[in-house]
Amino acid sequence: MLRKVLFTSYVLVVACMGVATFIEKYRGTGFAHAAVYGSWWFVALWALLAVAGVAYIVSRRVRRPSVVLLHASLVLVLAGALATRLSAVRGAVHLRCGETVGTYTAGGSGGHEAERKLPFTLRLDSFAVEYHDGTRAAADYKSEFTIIDGGREIKGEVSMNNVYSHRSMRLYQSSYDSDMSGSTLAVNYDPYGIPLTYAGYALLFISLAWMFADPKDTYRRLLRSPLVRKGVLSLLLAAGFSHTVRAVPVLPESTADKFGRLYVLYNDRVCPLQTLAVDFTKKLCGSSSYKGYTAEQVLTGFIFHGEEWSAEPVVKLKQGALRDRLSLPRYCSVNTFFNKAMGGYILGPYVSEYYRGAADGFHKQVADVDDRLMMVMNLRRGSLLKVFPSTSGGRTVWYAPTDGISDSLVGEARRKYMQNVFSLVYGEVMAGRYDKVDRILDKMLADQLANAGTSLPSPVQVKAERAYNAVPFATILFMLNLSAGLLLIVFAVVRMARSGAAGGGGQGCARQGRVADAVGLVVSVLSLSALTVCLALRWVVAGRVPMANGYETMLVMAWFVLLAGLAACRRFRIALPFGLLMSGFFLLVSHIGQMNPQITHVMPVLSSPLLSVHVSVIMLSFALLSLTFVCGVTALVLRLAWGRRASRSDARLESLALLSRLMLYPAVALLAVGVFVGAVWANVSWGTYWSWDAKEVWGLITLMVYAVAVHGGSLPFLRRPVGYHLYMTAAFLTLLMTYFGVNYFLGGMHSYA
Repeated sequence: MLRKVLFTSYVLVVACMGVATFIEKYRGTGFAHAAVYGSWWFVALWALLAVAGVAYIVSRRVRRPSVVLLHASLVLVLAGALATRLSAVRGAVHLRCGETVGTYTAGGSGGHEAERKLPFTLRLDSFAVEYHDGTRAAADYKSEFTIIDGGREIKGEVSMNNVYSHRSMRLYQSSYDSDMSGSTLAVNYDPYGIPLTYAGYALLFISLAWMFADPKDTYRRLLRSPLVRKGVLSLLLAAGFSHTVRAVPVLPESTADKFGRLYVLYNDRVCPLQTLAVDFTKKLCGSSSYKGYTAEQVLTGFIFHGEEWSAEPVVKLKQGALRDRLSLPRYCSVNTFFNKAMGGYILGPYVSEYYRGAADGFHKQVADVDDRLMMVMNLRRGSLLKVFPSTSGGRTVWYAPTDGISDSLVGEARRKYMQNVFSLVYGEVMAGRYDKVDRILDKMLADQLANAGTSLPSPVQVKAERAYNAVPFATILFMLNLSAGLLLIVFAVVRMARSGAAGGGGQGCARQGRVADAVGLVVSVLSLSALTVCLALRWVVAGRVPMANGYETMLVMAWFVLLAGLAACRRFRIALPFGLLMSGFFLLVSHIGQMNPQITHVMPVLSSPLLSVHVSVIMLSFALLSLTFVCGVTALVLRLAWGRRASRSDARLESLALLSRLMLYPAVALLAVGVFVGAVWANVSWGTYWSWDAKEVWGLITLMVYAVAVHGGSLPFLRRPVGYHLYMTAAFLTLLMTYFGVNYFLGGMHSYA
């Protein structure tokens, strides 16, 4: 009876959280919090789950200290959450420079707000936004203030990821006034919930480490399994189109390369102009080159030979409603969309409809093409080319030749240079005097070095960025890994199915297996090395850990999967094909998905070591869990192939189950660590360790669903290989929902989309 109560309450909690995320999607955050997350019955359901869990552990007489501590830590976390709900107060205080404030606006239940008195008074001394040098990308927001408490004046400062605490009142930087003379600080008073919750987190981390170190624990027993020691697991692998080519005028490749070595302010980041050229060409053509021309030649072609390039069919259109409705080919010229007989800009009326709310597939494609065409127009007007730096008073500003530049800012001579140098280059290009063009470009680069102050990237960063731009890592590696992984998996499954049907294999099979192992090892090592170089280059260029967007996290997941496959291959030969296959899928998603590979500065709140730990351990967890999914699918395919020949199939399925469990335990532990480190980061950054955001909720659901699989002692169906593999295959849906469903459907503040 107790187990039924525990199981029912567990399922209900998971189901209610999942449903609540869809309620939030369609009814809004406020309604979801009032109807589910903040309701009395939801709290009661969690309480029932906690009580039933404790009672079940007591009834089972669990005596292993690590297991008891682990479950005690979860109860402590829930107790902290309850204390926060009952006693915490959150609000905001608005400050203006020089003014003293003694109250704050507290948020209440049902969205009601009330003025409350602070136990001290605050006076804002200054507020400032710090920018990355030479750009308008914010690096930090800082408020300096004075606390007046009982006649004492205490100086304080808050910024992103820098909290100030006084008399249990925690102050966080929240927002600021447009005139830069005011600042809004978030206020959080939670003297009981935070200590309890943090104690629970600490106990959780200690108990997880203890579990993996304890020789009597389940995971260590799995490592001592006869299947591992005797090498039985080795039986798993032992038993186009073309275009009509016509000439289009371009700069010589060497001259275009010199142009690409200039610096430009692009995406609020100073970078080689080559980066702008690569992104421009990819966005326009779907590739980093066009008909053998480099990205720099394409970009300069539109700058200096705009008429000819506007007639070139270079704009790639995806198959869909836009092409069907307007009868457009796959590749169009810019001029295709400007037709006087059809009223000028043929997309104009549809773009207006899109911005009035028409968001069907046709209008989304229209908006995408319009964005690309406007990019071409901005390039031809010169507004994209912010290549002229000016430093004054320690502050650097980058100008385009079409910007309104006054003599008072840069001086008359320099203003004339900025406005006329491109006309000079254009004249030399038209005359074919490319040696003079090269000399002008050299002088432009020297001018940038002399006037850019400290805003330029370092020489190492420039070399890294040019190397990164030169190699399409994701495209090459997804094709390599996916092809190799699929071939090796099919080869392994066919051989296992044949050996199961025929009763074994000969020396030929063993030799083929060794060749397959060698191929998998070589491809995995090469792929991991290339992916490591790719991530290292992005890290050097951006000056941060490359885990700030969907594109980068897919690369990191692919890296972890490959690493896991290599780490496990000595004992589990099937791990290499699994690693190649899943890394190939992750890289494929990064290649074809609507993810932005551009390197940009991150928001100040995201510049935190805690965030790096949070994302990296979760990505490693997801990589391991994806391999358990491949184990499950492979086992189920083999079961179907072998039918009722259970004596041979059960041994193979048990081997796959062992491999899966050896990845499951660390994956669940890492996911738990990642979720709770993320909670600490959130509390440090904006004053609440759990906000019931869709990503948080689905992360918790994924953790709870996979945690079920480690409780085989209480759930008999998980002790049977087929039942276990069915469960692990189905559980992967929660991981997909956490990453893709939230990012591209539910949305939320954690969404990468």
